[in-house]
Amino acid sequence: MDLSSINDLDFNESGDWPTPIKLVVLLMVVLVVFGIGYFLVVKDKQTWLSRMEAEERQLRLDFETKSSLAVNLDAYKEQMNEMEIAFDSMLQQLPGRSEVAELLTDISRTGIRNGLEFELFMPESERVIDFYVELPISMRVTGSYHQLARFISDLAGLPRIVSMHDLRMEPVGSDGKISMDITTKTYRYQDESSG
Repeated sequence: MDLSSINDLDFNESGDWPTPIKLVVLLMVVLVVFGIGYFLVVKDKQTWLSRMEAEERQLRLDFETKSSLAVNLDAYKEQMNEMEIAFDSMLQQLPGRSEVAELLTDISRTGIRNGLEFELFMPESERVIDFYVELPISMRVTGSYHQLARFISDLAGLPRIVSMHDLRMEPVGSDGKISMDITTKTYRYQDESSG
């Protein structure tokens, strides 16, 4: 076939064209149809498919997270019950408003029982902190080193929570006595009726 004969082709007589020309034209028509189809239909669907795949990955992650939570739900409930029991136990160690006076008496008796002399025993004003109330007590006591150590040990052994802060000790005189300034803090639960 001569290439100059391509110019002489008539579209009205396309059935008489040589087979290689028919194949080339058919290939070009197919390429144009596929090109138009790709840009009008497939390209938008590919963007949509990418979005759906990303959404599927996110949903799978959510499912795995929620599935692991569901599998461990009984363990979480048991742990929550244990935490509530521990919290209730700690609340039991916090005196109520009516028990604070008794606790102050217990602290002073503990000092006297250990042979200490109180120079200062001053409950300060209460401070509200979250769900509990803090009651600081400033004390200055005098006694031997062992008496002071037993006093601190006995305070730690009280059935209610008593913490010790700002401990300062200094010798008093030549007889081996020591003066101790300490702030103890006791705590009580702040219920809705107290403020």
